[in-house]
Amino acid sequence: MFKGEAYKYGANVDTDAIIPARYLNISEPALLAEHCMEDIDIDFVKRVKKGDIITATTNFGCGSSREHAPLAIKASGISCVIAKSFARIFFRNSIDIGLPLLESDDAPDGIKAGDTVEVDLEKGTIKNVTTGKQFTAKPYPEFMSELVKAGGLIEYTKRRVVTR
Repeated sequence: MFKGEAYKYGANVDTDAIIPARYLNISEPALLAEHCMEDIDIDFVKRVKKGDIITATTNFGCGSSREHAPLAIKASGISCVIAKSFARIFFRNSIDIGLPLLESDDAPDGIKAGDTVEVDLEKGTIKNVTTGKQFTAKPYPEFMSELVKAGGLIEYTKRRVVTR
């Protein structure tokens, strides 16, 4: 279960907007987080708190296929991203690092910046605590759910190797 303040963005937020290309020489997630969203939301890193949630409309994470973008988001403290749709490679990179993404046709329109949002990944529910409205998200296949719960592909693989 996640609960946090919503940060709202529109359509086609590309990976260069999430983490500008000038920081691609950085690979440390905490350092990437210091520059997350700075070209479209200069105060994001000053305001974001652990557990907060990003909402967007369509095609979130389009553009380059680099993992820097989901790493920056996760390291900034964002617990999950809710959008109507995601760029496929961004979606996969996010799952691989354990950043939950939820696709919902209704939730992005029913959540405003600053609203308190509660997400239950197990049930696939999204609740705007501020307004009381509830939404559903497309469920993950079981394997992808296990990856997210484990914290990403590397942690999932480590656990599988240890248990064998």
